[in-house]
Amino acid sequence: MRNIALLVFLSFSINAFGQKRAALEKPNVIIILTDDQGYADVGFNGSTEIPTPGIDRIATNGVVFTSGYVSYAVCGPSRAGLLTGRYQDKFGFSKNPLLAPKDPLMGLPLSEETMATVLKKAGYTTGAIGKWHLGAHPSLRPNKRGFDEFYGFLSGGHNYFPEELTIAKIEDSKTQYDGYRTKLLRNEQRVEETEYLTDAFSREAVHFIGRNHENPFFLYLAYNAPHAPMQATEKYLSRFPNIKDSKRRTYAAMVSAVDDGVGALLNKLEELQIAENTLVFFLSDNGGPTSANASDNTPLRGFKGDFFEGGVRVPFALQWKGIIPAGQTYDHPVISLDIFSTAVAISEVSPKNQLDGVNLVPFLTGENKGIPHQELYWRNYAANRFAIRTADSKQILETDKIFLFDIQKDISEKVNLAANQTNRVRELTKLIENWKMSLMDPVFMGLLEDKEYSKLHPDRYNKQ
Repeated sequence: MRNIALLVFLSFSINAFGQKRAALEKPNVIIILTDDQGYADVGFNGSTEIPTPGIDRIATNGVVFTSGYVSYAVCGPSRAGLLTGRYQDKFGFSKNPLLAPKDPLMGLPLSEETMATVLKKAGYTTGAIGKWHLGAHPSLRPNKRGFDEFYGFLSGGHNYFPEELTIAKIEDSKTQYDGYRTKLLRNEQRVEETEYLTDAFSREAVHFIGRNHENPFFLYLAYNAPHAPMQATEKYLSRFPNIKDSKRRTYAAMVSAVDDGVGALLNKLEELQIAENTLVFFLSDNGGPTSANASDNTPLRGFKGDFFEGGVRVPFALQWKGIIPAGQTYDHPVISLDIFSTAVAISEVSPKNQLDGVNLVPFLTGENKGIPHQELYWRNYAANRFAIRTADSKQILETDKIFLFDIQKDISEKVNLAANQTNRVRELTKLIENWKMSLMDPVFMGLLEDKEYSKLHPDRYNKQ
């Protein structure tokens, strides 16, 4: 009997060890997302004014996507595309959502699986830190959308100094921008934060990795920096005495705070000896809004909100040490939607919805000699504006204007070729028309309809 018991114990132990080992072979996935960061405002894209040694380590250890895009030019829809791996217009997330904590339709539709939901099927522990902006109703919050852990805020922006977080809960808001002053959430509990917000999010990210590194994990670290309001501590401001413009100096300080956090996160991976089993993506949610935060999109034309390159082409890098060769520059167009497809491919799990991205790894290792995308698309429903990017062309189609650029030779989109290349315009317009057939109208009112929404929903907040 003792021998039988011993054999059962050993069999169980070996089986458990094997299961844990198999789980550990699934790579960890980290997405570091900044908010409103300019294309030129990282070292790996040429910045010398704002050193970013932490962020640049990702580029040095892996690949820089010089033609890296997001699926929309403002925060909310871009995040919806990133976390679902699908063009957000296919499920009606076409606008920045309003702060409406009583509205179960104001955010990411429940028809959509998030990356966290899918990776949990593969045994991943999932965490979201920072800005959510995908719905404030209880049914739309991170813990209901696949995330085991959440530390952050629900609205589209936030104040950075903890003493300014004076609203106890989001339901106590009385205006759209009261969301900036709400206390942070740890899962569903309000907390009293004492650190500068960017530092707090970096702290939480490092702690999440420390707690969960023995099993595969997915971490979505969504900084709200350097989105307005422009707020930085003296620790970071003092690093930029030579920047005379006060807004630009504060912006630089905010980026530098993020960079410290990224460096600390990478150090933690090295300390725990899991850097070679972890994919780390870095990107911004859209281009920089220069007038609002003094960001720099050089050499791109346009800004946040545009379908010129300055609105949708962003700083974008990836490391997977030991798998993706270090020091690469990859210029074929890729998009934030590819992150989801890459994650599910390496974790060997299937989502319920058809994805619009591709697994980038074979293209970066040289296994696949082709290009990831024949076309990338964008739609601005309210403006009736569309855009398409191919390997060599970029077209923007508006109600009364057409822009066509040779994007490989004219990254700054200075020369409009539409009048002289009518056949090419016709070809690209047909592709856009075909893509439009897969889209749907918006399912909620957006940020620009704040007053109208409040009139239609006088009980928008739980006012006292």
